[in-house]
Amino acid sequence: MKKSDLVQEIVREHGVAPAKAADEVDQAVTKIIRALRNGRETRLPGIGTISPGKPWVFRPEPHAR
Repeated sequence: MKKSDLVQEIVREHGVAPAKAADEVDQAVTKIIRALRNGRETRLPGIGTISPGKPWVFRPEPHAR
């Protein structure tokens, strides 16, 4: 999924302005990357978990497969 697709989905589902939705996506991605760079695992509720390492490892939640 592209960023623009995710932004449009947030706009449709939550009725926020596109600029605000884009900012929220950027902030979420920044937090995820920062956590991984600091060696912390990151859980994405309903999607899975990303673990730090080279390369980063994604483990989907069982129902997401």
